[in-house]
Amino acid sequence: MNYGEPAELLASAPLLTTGITVFGCEPDEELLFHELAPRLGVLPNITKAPLTEANADLAFGNRCVSIGHKHPVTNDALRALSQAGVEYVSTRSIGFNHLDVDYAASVGIEVGNVAYSPDSVADYTLMLILMAIRNAKSVIRRADIHDYRLSDVRGRELRDLTVGVVGTGRIGAAVLDRLRGFGCRVVAFDNRPKTSADYVAFDDLLELSDIVTLHTPLTAETHHLLSRRRIAQLRRGAFVVNTGRGALIDTEALADALEESRLGGAALDVLEGEEGIFYADHSNRPIESTLLLRLQALPNVLISPHTAYYTDRALRDMVENSLANCLNFESRKHHE
Repeated sequence: MNYGEPAELLASAPLLTTGITVFGCEPDEELLFHELAPRLGVLPNITKAPLTEANADLAFGNRCVSIGHKHPVTNDALRALSQAGVEYVSTRSIGFNHLDVDYAASVGIEVGNVAYSPDSVADYTLMLILMAIRNAKSVIRRADIHDYRLSDVRGRELRDLTVGVVGTGRIGAAVLDRLRGFGCRVVAFDNRPKTSADYVAFDDLLELSDIVTLHTPLTAETHHLLSRRRIAQLRRGAFVVNTGRGALIDTEALADALEESRLGGAALDVLEGEEGIFYADHSNRPIESTLLLRLQALPNVLISPHTAYYTDRALRDMVENSLANCLNFESRKHHE
């Protein structure tokens, strides 16, 4: 479940002395855990290694663990956690697509996610939209080699375009708020409308929009939401922006449409098959993803390594909320 803002959580969190094991903890997260956990009476056992079946016993003695989103969690690892006595997993992410929540429940583990500043991803989304319609990749690459001529392709002004926002939760709503200031037409799609936006059917959104930006969770129902058929429905010259999850798009179909110049471009902070590539230095080793290489070869495609969320405020929110999740779970167990 999603919880509230960090300040609200910490004000209400019970001050229990409890231990949690933190898996996949990056150095900047570790600093925050060491800063924040003692204030809440939490004793963190921190490991840089992601959760696996082999290291799940590090959680022995703790009912709660916190995990990162950068590595898939196998069912074997979840079963091993259960055998170690773990009853609650807090994932430091909004999405659950890196673990099987239903399987976790079947072995007695509750899974919770975290809320964090939606402004982090919303700001980044607007940056990608503006970079895409102004051909920023080509302009910057040419300037880097001291070629300062104007591009052969003129940019577009956002006020002249229609933007389709898919998913209007906290992040999608923050994107809508930002777009209003640019004077563009905005349409939205969501199975459960949550804002005052101009909602339309998904197929209508694809046909109306010059830019489609994705902000819906990845589930079995939304896998390849932007399928080959739906990519073919997009306006000629349209732009696709994705700061949600890579598998929301049929990436091969997107690459085909871009290579055939049917689309104006794409800006992707997430990519299908990014696991094992993003968050690692591949400058001196081969990249095995053919789709990534195809996309990066195109002058009108921007790729960034799942970094839209990565701000100082959002990271602090993630750590605070992960701690608060565990405390709330312990408080519930204490009162049962």
